[in-house]
Amino acid sequence: MQPMNWLDDVKWDAQGLVPVIAQEAATGDVLMFAWMNREALQKTAELGRAVYFSRSRNKLWFKGEESG
Repeated sequence: MQPMNWLDDVKWDAQGLVPVIAQEAATGDVLMFAWMNREALQKTAELGRAVYFSRSRNKLWFKGEESG
């Protein structure tokens, strides 16, 4: 497992969040703008699957788990 000190280099905002963009790999088309907190970014690195932070629900989420 990679050391998690790289998370300290992320420029977190005052709420401990960082903006992220999901893109289509082949075309570069922007699919979604979202937020990650430290836990979401760490889990994304560990799982190899994007995990986001919902500010309205104050919890982690995977794209498509509820709304599709």
